[in-house]
Amino acid sequence: MPSTTSILSSLKNKYPQFSFKQSDDFSWSFIDKTIFFDIKSDNLSILLIHELSHALLGHDQYENDIQLIIMERQAWDYAIKLAATFNIEIPDNIIQSNLDSYRNWLHKRSTCPKCHTTGVQSHDIYKCLACNHHWRVNQAKKCSLRRYDVKPNKKTHK
Repeated sequence: MPSTTSILSSLKNKYPQFSFKQSDDFSWSFIDKTIFFDIKSDNLSILLIHELSHALLGHDQYENDIQLIIMERQAWDYAIKLAATFNIEIPDNIIQSNLDSYRNWLHKRSTCPKCHTTGVQSHDIYKCLACNHHWRVNQAKKCSLRRYDVKPNKKTHK
């Protein structure tokens, strides 16, 4: 496996349309065309390639939570192919661990605060199919999850 320094250098040279900036976390900013990365990560090369995959796939915003998980899966599938061009193999346990964090995030967001049944999302509102409770959630990717009750109306019943 090539060194992390050589991978970062190679990515910067091969993809000059994107900026690479150190951060406390890994992310892709479509607006800034910037890949943020944590230089201290044990899996730096793999996670850089994953974020680059988001960039190359043109991932921007998502309309609902399940779309985010779909985008994550697409980026990992693309990253496997891209990593091979750098003689890097991405172990499935790293992919599944990362996807699990999103699955857990989605499960928490979709759990009804009243009866704890899994609800469904329509636009930015969740609805419980068991008790008909409606709620919104904050983004909560890096902060505590908050759920806010919503009064049902014609829009939320769609």
